[in-house]
Amino acid sequence: MIYELTCPRVEFVSLFKGGGGMGSEDDYVEVSLTGHELLDNPLLNKGTAFPEDERREFGLFGLLPPHVATVDEQLARTYGNYKMKNSDLERFIFLVAMQDRNETLFYMLVQQHLTEMMPVIYTPVVGLACQTYSRIYRRPRGIYVSYQYKDEIDTVLANAPNPNTEVIVVTDGERILGLGDLGVGGIGIPVGKLALYTLCAGIPPASTLPIILDVGTDNKDLLADPLYLGWRHERVRGQDYDDFIDAFIKAVMRRFPTVLLQWEDFAKSNASRLLNRYRDRLCSFNDDIQGTGAVTVAGLIAASRVIGKRMSDHRVVMFGAGSAANGISDQIVAAMMIEGTAELEARSRIWLVDKHGLVTASREGSEETKQKYARPQAELTSWKLQNSSHCGLGDVVHNVSPTVLIGTSAQPGLFTEAVVREMASRTERPIIFPLSNRRPRARRFRRTS
Repeated sequence: MIYELTCPRVEFVSLFKGGGGMGSEDDYVEVSLTGHELLDNPLLNKGTAFPEDERREFGLFGLLPPHVATVDEQLARTYGNYKMKNSDLERFIFLVAMQDRNETLFYMLVQQHLTEMMPVIYTPVVGLACQTYSRIYRRPRGIYVSYQYKDEIDTVLANAPNPNTEVIVVTDGERILGLGDLGVGGIGIPVGKLALYTLCAGIPPASTLPIILDVGTDNKDLLADPLYLGWRHERVRGQDYDDFIDAFIKAVMRRFPTVLLQWEDFAKSNASRLLNRYRDRLCSFNDDIQGTGAVTVAGLIAASRVIGKRMSDHRVVMFGAGSAANGISDQIVAAMMIEGTAELEARSRIWLVDKHGLVTASREGSEETKQKYARPQAELTSWKLQNSSHCGLGDVVHNVSPTVLIGTSAQPGLFTEAVVREMASRTERPIIFPLSNRRPRARRFRRTS
């Protein structure tokens, strides 16, 4: 439906400039919506903050309680309601409902209570929300590109709420946090991630677009759930999957040729290869590989300065050998090379351990990303092992004497007291990064002196 932009201007309550009052020309936008249609638009709705003149001008007179609330009054009311919620999931639902109703108020509230609310709108609570997505569903947000309609992706993208999309976060729901295949429920991750980009980077919410690629699910609980909202089919794989992704990328390039696309929470079998396939065709990156790597190396550089070491002085043991571990390893190698270390020497200072033990060159069936950092089998001939048929994390720490220990696995409880004490006995100032496990797989430990 084509609207003529002939209606008077409605004043925005600016997210970053405070609210209310007469503002500059940039604080105004011409709209063609009136009455309930205006109140139902979360990007334009100001709720009880609409002043009386705008209530008359936009057909809102009598549709709202008579008191014109200030932004501070709205924030006090909504925060009071938020504090009445009794569980993390209820708090998540409350905030998402506010985002669907009044985005300006949502962002102002979360920005005002960022430390308290960020874990609710994103990790770890968003993981629980994704697991229960089909049961707590209220309103759609983003775009659902289902394999069923693989020949109509252009039509689907044409229905995007804003034709001027600048940032897309997309997932296929197969590796959501540390929780596995959550199917269509994975849409919660792009939605939450983009909310953080608005809050922390100032990216206008109207220029962002969360997308879920629904290619089915292998989660038997979801397939058996009568309320599941996704495509009830086993996950599409192989050439059919690749053809679908290719069709999606081509459609995105046609519809949004200048967009930045972020790959999010794809399985390790797809994450690296999709990034490498499309990175030179579309401005894109993979947060799990590149983002995690960049943040971890930044932390390592800071820690190294504290203890007076160079990056190339470290021996790094990493438990977990998936996408995150691959991205971190590549970034560590790059940082060491900047200091003048040769690439092969830099790689030799990294040991990857997964659930099968130390990643070695003799292991069959390992992904290419693991083989890049695989250790020569001959290295183990001089090692002392607790079990001659298995080289686990404790064995690697004992024989390598690492200066850095990083965890990127969804398995909890692996950095035991014995492992940490062994590392500390061999390194004067060890650096340990137990990167986050997602509840309920994370364990809580009582801090002791």
